[in-house]
Amino acid sequence: MMEMGTMMNQPLLISSIIRYAARYAATQEVVSHLGSGHMHRYTYAQCEQRARMLASALERSGLARGERVGTLAWNSYRHLEIYYAASGMGAVCHTINPRLHVDQIAFIINDANDRRVFFDAAFLPLVQVLADRCKAVQEWILLEDTTAAADAAQFKARAYEPLVQEGDAQYAWPSFDENAAAGLCYTSGTTGNPKGVLYSHRSTVLHAYAASLPNAMGISVQEVVAPLVPMFHVNAWGLPYTAPMNGAKLVLPGAQLDGETLYNLFEAEGVTFSAGVPSVWQGVLAHIHKIDGHFSSFRRVVIGGSACSASMIADFETFGVTVRHAWGMTEVSPLGTVCVPMPKHQALSDAQQAAIAARQGRALFGIDMRIADDQGKELPWDGKTFGNLEVRGNWVLDSYFGSGKSALSHGWFGTGDVATIDADGYLLITDRSKDVIKSGGEWISSIEIENIAMAHPSVFLAACVAAAHPKWDERPILVVVKKPGEQVDAAQLLQFFQGKVAKWWLPDAVVFIDEMPLTATGKMQKRVLRERYRDYLQNGAQTGHAE
Repeated sequence: MMEMGTMMNQPLLISSIIRYAARYAATQEVVSHLGSGHMHRYTYAQCEQRARMLASALERSGLARGERVGTLAWNSYRHLEIYYAASGMGAVCHTINPRLHVDQIAFIINDANDRRVFFDAAFLPLVQVLADRCKAVQEWILLEDTTAAADAAQFKARAYEPLVQEGDAQYAWPSFDENAAAGLCYTSGTTGNPKGVLYSHRSTVLHAYAASLPNAMGISVQEVVAPLVPMFHVNAWGLPYTAPMNGAKLVLPGAQLDGETLYNLFEAEGVTFSAGVPSVWQGVLAHIHKIDGHFSSFRRVVIGGSACSASMIADFETFGVTVRHAWGMTEVSPLGTVCVPMPKHQALSDAQQAAIAARQGRALFGIDMRIADDQGKELPWDGKTFGNLEVRGNWVLDSYFGSGKSALSHGWFGTGDVATIDADGYLLITDRSKDVIKSGGEWISSIEIENIAMAHPSVFLAACVAAAHPKWDERPILVVVKKPGEQVDAAQLLQFFQGKVAKWWLPDAVVFIDEMPLTATGKMQKRVLRERYRDYLQNGAQTGHAE
């Protein structure tokens, strides 16, 4: 019989994170930009006390453990309090993406059976529509001092601040099983209805531990952390947990995510570290170029959600900011890999180091990954062989909320990504399986085509999608949004690809559009583009480059 250890066994609970911050980083600030230059600031000690009061008030109002608490809110101190109050008392914090279509939001609230929904005043018109469609919601709570905004709109809601004041400042965080549900996030639902991913206290705390490590986000008490990824999108990549876990100052940007506002916020608060999707950073970089500025404190950024172009990485480097590419997804809590170079990479040429930086990186401890063929056979890690990316680990989904059946195949979760992995374990996402272009039996990486196009000085956004072809089945079409005032034609852009990819990878056509369709999380809607341009080459448009 195996002998057991004799160490303490304390459950890994989310409440322990904010309790630690309040005890060991009591005076560190949580700063919120509330819009139009209005700021709110207080300490972790004050944040934890208000979270305890809110938890107590929710419990007294009849909210039971395991019930879902919805949020429709931007990154702010009140949203942070709900994160810890709901999960800390044993309920489930369900963050809802307000950028989704109202039909999807109504489906999500009803599917989750939310009992309370907290919402920012900006979403009052949305909530007025949802209220009639979400009958299980017992109370809509406006994140304001009073209900003035709701009263003016003739919508019955409760105000947040009076609710908090009903709570007990001496409320003691309860202890329970660390495997209890803590948070709920839904996938974007690009194909069919969104699906819920139900995180546990254990998985969330372990994810925060791993994300804090130097091989990941590298968060310490010395950092000033500004999550630009919304708190309604996969828990802002875990930063509302990793920052307090390490006692780092936390700067919450609110709803104004334009380049000028973010740059001014970073400078005013001394932000050193941030994370977000490429589309947000384009605005920041455009503004700093416009004013011929520089960053006083900002030094590190993690970029994910979609591939970060080599040109963006190089642009950040000119301002002294190191970019770390990352990969993850809602089902992985979300962080799976971060690209931190190894010592041996220092001896490589600049071009070789740039190629490493363009990868999504190595798995965090706690995550295992592999690539496999369509029959489930594992493929070699040679940096060349394409395969279906599969993962498993301590914060990877086993089954979707309410499904009652596992989403795994032979113990692995299929991500839907196509990738290569090199001998050192560096992951390179080459496509989503639905986006990969199969031309004449060979695969073409749409992401690689996009990254090259994005490096052109006249290109603002670029998407590569498949179009039907009578001979090759599919051929790549490049869809481009130019930078304001820039001029470039199709021939010039295709010439830019010469020597960078195999000739048969060259797009058969370039289509210029004024605005790129984007998802609710800022990613390009390739499904829309595929449908729009599926028959483009069949209609007499330019063909060729398929030798």
